Order: sequence, then structure tokens, then C-alpha cells
Amino acid sequence: MEKINEALDILEQLNAPKKQRNERSALVLLSLVSLKEKDKWKDAKKIMIRIHDMMQFIKSEYNKEYAENSRETLRRQTLHQFEREIGIVERNADDPSRPTNSPNTTWSVTDSLLALLRTYGTQDWNKELQKFLKDTEQNVVTYKVKRGKHKLLLVLDGKEIIFSSGKHNELQIDVLNAFRKHFCPDAEVLYVGDTANKMLYLNEKLLKEIKTEIRKHDILPDLVLLDRTKNRLYLIEAVTSHGPVSNKRQLELTEYFSKLKYRKIFVSAFPDFKEFKRHVDDIAWETEVWISEIPNHMIHFNGDKFLKLD
Repeated sequence: MEKINEALDILEQLNAPKKQRNERSALVLLSLVSLKEKDKWKDAKKIMIRIHDMMQFIKSEYNKEYAENSRETLRRQTLHQFEREIGIVERNADDPSRPTNSPNTTWSVTDSLLALLRTYGTQDWNKELQKFLKDTEQNVVTYKVKRGKHKLLLVLDGKEIIFSSGKHNELQIDVLNAFRKHFCPDAEVLYVGDTANKMLYLNEKLLKEIKTEIRKHDILPDLVLLDRTKNRLYLIEAVTSHGPVSNKRQLELTEYFSKLKYRKIFVSAFPDFKEFKRHVDDIAWETEVWISEIPNHMIHFNGDKFLKLD
């Protein structure tokens, strides 16, 4: 289709990464400005649109259907590059404090890109393109600063750690502060992930001391704490949308950390009882539950160890 080819031409002139110069990225760009096949580029609009709605637009207007499980592909293989590498889209411009993994996350083109797109096919295009490209680097920096105002800051072992905003990371901070204080005050923080940065904090010094390594992997829990005085390794999942330590999760984590000969303590952390009740059927036996709203108590899914049954 002509409009897809024009979008591809625009992406090439914007110096988009080669992996983003494809039909998928062209269709995403068209959906971001609500441009149909017969529309003119001067009709491009600035809208705030979810990935699900992008897919619906693409299906209805360009007869290209993406399965629902393709949302991650659109996000990771197109939108992230549009946002981070060429600075042409904004995430959650309507509410920058919205959690990174919210299903209501919206995407929109920047004002400067919209103005540029509206000149495509006119005699002003080349002049406006050169100006846009000159400003692109500054656009990216400005956007990062803008989003930075909505981060969560924690001083961890003397080092400032900046989390992206959202309930999941607020719960992680509660774990690092309250859970550690009440149940493992001598534990050192080995690893912390973030919804926007899987390897947010890694204690390289401690890893060298215990002669091991942690590699970037989807199997990693949200937090790993090590209490060498009690020979305990705490593997903690912060549960706000994704699941707790289930039987499958427990097996995965046991295998991943099998080389560390510390006793493994599996903890599912919840912000409140409401969230706990949603997931209670999935929690594995021989694990622990901590609820942030009652920070000095725990629920043990391993009662025989405490009742001393024969």
C-alpha cells in the first residue's frame, strides 16, 4: 500500500535503526497519527493510543492482523526504539506517573514529529527534516529528563537507586526497607530488578566474595537478599500483577540458584490482603508470604516446621 511505503520512507529519512525499517514499524507509525490509506499526511493527528488499539486500527485500516500476544513485539521491537533511539514518541504523556507495565499505557508522537509529518510530500519537507534531525538528540535528552521527574529514589547501601514509578516498584522499596528491617536485618542486597530495567542493582563486590555471578535472565526474581550470618538466600517476588512463588516458579529458582549452597527462602510479597487473596491459590508450599500493610508479620506456607509435628 502507498501509505505504508511512505511511512517506510519517512522512517529511513529519520535514520531509524535498520531493524525498525519494516512494515510493522510503518504500520505502528501510521496508527500513532491515525492516518488511513486515503488520508494526506497533513491530516496527521496527535492521539494517545494503547498498543491494543494500535493493533485494532492496523487490522481495520490496513487489513494486517496481529495476534494479541504480539503486543510485546510491537512494544519492544518498535515503540522502544521510537522512544529511546530516535525520540519520536512519548509514553504516557497524559499521565507520566502511570506504572511502566500498566495495561493502560499510552503512546503518542512528539509535537515536533507531528509538525514534521504534516509537511511530508511538500516543498517544506527537506528543510523541516534537517531541522528535526539536528534537534533529535536534544529531544531524546529532554524526554528522559521529563520522565525522570516521576521516578522513585532509594538510597541502598550508600548508593542512590532510581526506580521507575508504579506500585510494583513501591512494593519493592517496602521490601528493602520494612521486610529487611523486621526479618533479615543482616541481609545484604545482592540483586534488584525494575519494571523498566531488569538489572537495576547488582552487588558486584558481594558476588565476587561468594564466587558466583548473576546473569540477565527472565527467571530472576524481583529481589535477592543474602544473609551470610544465617546462611540464608532470600528469593523474593513483589506481586502486584504478575504471580507469586508458585510450584513452577520455586523449581525454576531452585535450579537457577543451585550453585549457591545457602538455604533458600522463597517469599511472595504483596502490598495488601486484597492482592494476596487474588493469588493465594497459586502460592507454593514451603514458601513465605509477606504483606506490606502488616510489615511485622508473615504467613508461613510450611506450618509443620513451626508446629514441630512428628
